[in-house]
Amino acid sequence: MSQFHEALDATISHLEELKRVGVTHVPVRRETLEALGRPVAVTVAEPPVAQDAMRNTSPPVPVSRAESPDMFAERIQVSGSTKAEKLASLREQAVMCVKCKHLAASRTQVVFGVGNPEAELMFVGEAPGADEDAKGEPFVGRAGQLLTKIIETMGYKRGDIYIGNILKCRPNMPAGESGNRQPTGDEMKTCLPWLHAQIDIIQPKVIVALGAVAMRGLMPDMTTGITKLRGHWLLYRQIPLMPTYHPAYVLRAYTMQNRRAVWEDMLQVLEKLGRPITPKMRNYFKSE
Repeated sequence: MSQFHEALDATISHLEELKRVGVTHVPVRRETLEALGRPVAVTVAEPPVAQDAMRNTSPPVPVSRAESPDMFAERIQVSGSTKAEKLASLREQAVMCVKCKHLAASRTQVVFGVGNPEAELMFVGEAPGADEDAKGEPFVGRAGQLLTKIIETMGYKRGDIYIGNILKCRPNMPAGESGNRQPTGDEMKTCLPWLHAQIDIIQPKVIVALGAVAMRGLMPDMTTGITKLRGHWLLYRQIPLMPTYHPAYVLRAYTMQNRRAVWEDMLQVLEKLGRPITPKMRNYFKSE
């Protein structure tokens, strides 16, 4: 089978899986749609032609990666030769960001991201909470402690992987109110280029989206809920993406069923990465 047909089969299988879990739309760049709409010449057997005529043949239209053009319109320039240097350059710019003036005014600091620049696995959450805003590191509160346990149970150390958020600033709360709120669509759209740049630099082999908000940030056209999406492989900019429940949700609904669901998702991640899985690991959270 040719590489083209292998890629075509893989694409069809991926779209069929999305349809099976209830996905009705996928994000596609405008340039890709325009390219698909262009007429394609059908090659037929003809007598040999002169070499000069062959040189005038138009090149094939390049295939673009699926991404929303308005979301990724902003391209961030970074310096450095290593991934660590590029992330440091990106951080220097991100901490100065004031595009969401209301968030810049209310935040303690920008919560950029943390972990190994060479990580094969990346976790993406929604936004910093009060603990993260105070410390400047994502997932350091109760939900972060649970995430660390999950990471360690998978056989990693927290420093082996990379953790980031859709939003780099804590969403502000109305005057006199405490707690956390979800990021708005405009806030996520404005902040997402920073995460996109992080992913481009790190190039993880697998991304795990933690919760519905993270999924909505990564795939804004996706309307299927996290309950149906979790446990099913998707693609984000050609990188395998596994949606799962947010650790904060698991803490709120701390049932064996929810813990097992998240762990089954992580087992799929380990399998995708070719990591060792013991029989004991496969049986975690199957019974009280």
